[in-house]
Amino acid sequence: MASNPVNAISPSRKEDFPQWYQQVVRAADLAENSPVRGCMVIKPWGYAIWENMQRILDKMFKDTGHQNAYFPLFIPKSYIEKEAKHVDGFAKECAVVTHSRLVSDGKGGLIPGGELEEPLIVRPTSETIIGEVYSNWVQSYRDLPLLINQWANVVRWEMRTRIFLRTTEFLWQEGHTVHATSDEAVEETLRMLNVYEEFAQQSMAMPVIKGEKTEGERFPGAVNTYSIEAMMQDGKALQAGTSHFLGQNFAKSCNIRYLSQEGREEYAWTTSWGVSTRLVGGLIMTHSDDDGLVLPPRLAPVQVVILPVIPNEDKRAEVMEYCERLGESLRLLNWKGDPLRVQVDTRDMRGGDKVWGWIKKGVPVRLEIGPRDIANDSVFLGRRDRTPKDKKGISRNEFVQTLPALLDEIQSGLLQRAMDFRTSRTRELTSRDAFVDYFGSMNQESSETGFGLGFWAGNPDLEESIKKDFKVTVRCLPMEGSEDKGPCIFTGSPEGRRAVFAFAY
Repeated sequence: MASNPVNAISPSRKEDFPQWYQQVVRAADLAENSPVRGCMVIKPWGYAIWENMQRILDKMFKDTGHQNAYFPLFIPKSYIEKEAKHVDGFAKECAVVTHSRLVSDGKGGLIPGGELEEPLIVRPTSETIIGEVYSNWVQSYRDLPLLINQWANVVRWEMRTRIFLRTTEFLWQEGHTVHATSDEAVEETLRMLNVYEEFAQQSMAMPVIKGEKTEGERFPGAVNTYSIEAMMQDGKALQAGTSHFLGQNFAKSCNIRYLSQEGREEYAWTTSWGVSTRLVGGLIMTHSDDDGLVLPPRLAPVQVVILPVIPNEDKRAEVMEYCERLGESLRLLNWKGDPLRVQVDTRDMRGGDKVWGWIKKGVPVRLEIGPRDIANDSVFLGRRDRTPKDKKGISRNEFVQTLPALLDEIQSGLLQRAMDFRTSRTRELTSRDAFVDYFGSMNQESSETGFGLGFWAGNPDLEESIKKDFKVTVRCLPMEGSEDKGPCIFTGSPEGRRAVFAFAY
């Protein structure tokens, strides 16, 4: 009888996906829970992944004409109250500052002192305070469009948290733009949605579905909300980015007006859009396996790790010199417009521990080099997108010459693997009975479900009942095939639009 393979992560994905996820985070040394409940400490390897995401996205934003700025962390409560739907949407998640300092309680402790005249909300999102600033910046049509992004932290009070996926404080970017016409604002909203789609698929190797959110899932105060939705390896959906057409709602509440070319005073049209450190969680759950993290080369902090194999001290100098020279030559290569990120692991520890440490960190390419490899002017190559035992010897020159193509192959292969998985876990639903058959009898934490595709013409009340009864949400109304109409699987209305149904994070 064949023995079961031994993996680095326990439990496996199939045994307990949520616990597997936590173990991957721990094994890769990405992040840990902080002393403050619901918050996380992002450790250097995890933060380096986020920095690579930032770097690529920031260039994409600037290539589309946007500039970075920074706005206050604290928002007066009266600003939040100006937009009624916004208040309703975020009230339960707001952290509130009511005092300005701490004073002695006379017993060796401290108590709040200096009550504020008006409470301050710790930024849950910035539409209201940025709108207040924009009302001063925008005076004429000549000031438009105003295209601003900020990289910041956000606080949303959460009862149930999970590292990267849902934390009380998280990092993100939020774009906020102002336009002279509705058409220009809609164009901006969809342009940034396309930027997110391109980033997810080309950099994260994570396939996504672009679509419009239903009325019940819109951003509070928005006219239309669009999202990219990805499928994780447990079949659940992850909302990986959103872009909002805000119409004139925030312009009117914040008094963002401009003098048109015709000399008329007009309210502007605004948008907002954002992604967060939740993307790191999406990256983990899209690609990782039972040996740990798997990283696409575009985002890996180290793309190639060189592991010296030193059988005895007499060979140390020779092996180290060879490895360092190889590392220097590889760093002179460029891939996707950037120098290769290469590390020589010089730590004094057992070779097997080193190998497994880098496997669990998800580095795309590993090279093991010992005296025999040096004698043959070769390297021993392992790929993270394949099993740890799948290794081969290759000449040094061939490796150097083919490395860019190898990274291309790993990057595109991870995307294709994720797309194949999504296809295998997607089902067409033609009736309510089919919906119940697919979702109703499944435990959402350990199911074989995925995306259900069917026509939807429901309302927020029906959507809420589906969420309550089945724990399933309408993820989006896909933009591909958005013109298609068919009978709603719940109401029978002939005006149903294609929809993606799923359990979700």
